Amino acid sequence: MSHRNWLTAGVLCTVAAVIFAAGAFFYFQVPSAADGRAMILPVDPAPLVAVTKSGERSFSIEVADTEAEREAGLMFREEMAGDHGMLFVFEQTRDVDFWMKNTPMPLDLIFVGQDGRIRAIKQGEPQSEAVISPGEPVRFVLELKAGTAAREGIADGDLLRHPAISGASGPGMPPSDKGDSPNVNSN
Repeated sequence: MSHRNWLTAGVLCTVAAVIFAAGAFFYFQVPSAADGRAMILPVDPAPLVAVTKSGERSFSIEVADTEAEREAGLMFREEMAGDHGMLFVFEQTRDVDFWMKNTPMPLDLIFVGQDGRIRAIKQGEPQSEAVISPGEPVRFVLELKAGTAAREGIADGDLLRHPAISGASGPGMPPSDKGDSPNVNSN
């Protein structure tokens, strides 16, 4: 009888080890900043639209709205299409600081208030640990390839439209310059 218990215990330990190994394998296949691989999020189905003085500009974006996604951002990303970017969504308007350590691409960092209006546009130097900050609290940051903001005529005060931005705006926010009704938080 004791031989059978040892055999059962051995089989159970082997099964547990296989399950653990498989779980670890799949867990570690997800790229993260810690392992030196670029994180690539799904492209959001809705384009982000920048309303500029010379017209609307549309971008496909990845939305980084969790702490882990915001921390990884575009680190280790070697290239990105000129009409692509990453939108960082914070839970509330606050002071934010960015840096470019482990980011090989030069970037435009577009700091955006809760109302969707651009507050500041800063340039990020590849691999730099210099702090990049707008100098005021913001709710969103859009990262694009360096030079995109200037090339597309995107400037301070311009409006960015995307469901992640309109969904985060609170009651009493001013309407957009297109005559839209104010954005209302649905929570």
